Amino acid sequence: MIDSRALIDPTAKLADDVEVGPWSIIGPDVEIGAGTVIGPHVVIKGPTKIGKNNRIFQFSSVGEDCQDKKYAGEPTTLTIGDDNVIREGVTIHRGTIQDAGTTTIGSHNLFMAYAHVAHDCVVGDHVIMANNTAIAGHVHIGDWTILGGFTAVHQFCRIGSHVMCGTSTVVLKDIPSYIMANGNTAKPHGINVEGLKRRGFSAESIVQLRRAYKTIFRNKLTTAQALAELKTMADECPEVVPMIQSIESSTRGIIR
Repeated sequence: MIDSRALIDPTAKLADDVEVGPWSIIGPDVEIGAGTVIGPHVVIKGPTKIGKNNRIFQFSSVGEDCQDKKYAGEPTTLTIGDDNVIREGVTIHRGTIQDAGTTTIGSHNLFMAYAHVAHDCVVGDHVIMANNTAIAGHVHIGDWTILGGFTAVHQFCRIGSHVMCGTSTVVLKDIPSYIMANGNTAKPHGINVEGLKRRGFSAESIVQLRRAYKTIFRNKLTTAQALAELKTMADECPEVVPMIQSIESSTRGIIR
């Protein structure tokens, strides 16, 4: 299960059935859950905790020190959930003490080749980051969001759940839940209807979310005015609540 050419620090904790390929390096303070497969030439540095049934492909760097110039070697962490796929050349860095001190990855995510997750990011569940996507420090990504290839997200931005970003999108402000965004810089292009249908949203809920979208982006209202209208919709359409929450939590302002 562990190739003889792999280098495993004696303090690392690996479940009995973890597989590790040749020339991979697993450092101290690393914990890896059952069913996880580590390919060849992978570097994992701690403190890092990786859950069950993950697959990490060759040349990935997981749990490395961050690139923030303020980082001075503090023992920050990385936590990864279950059933994630981390493809070739992906880089995921630990946190900094300027934030919560940890980078957090949920479960059932796909990080395609050469994607980058910077320090202190929070990535939810069922997220897809396509090839060469890069998210800067302190970025939050909601559940079921898809970032098209070469998407770049500025530090501290928040992207809500069920968002779809097109190829080469440049995100400098926050994106509320359910929105399709594209361009440099990102502009809203309606609700992610196809994604919502695939996830079981009813036709009536999608109609209401389209109405909410128009309230925010087409009715020439201020953000505060749009939020007030959305809150009146929430009683009859609870699906609007994540959109409201993602707007209220925004610190950079939302895309327009």
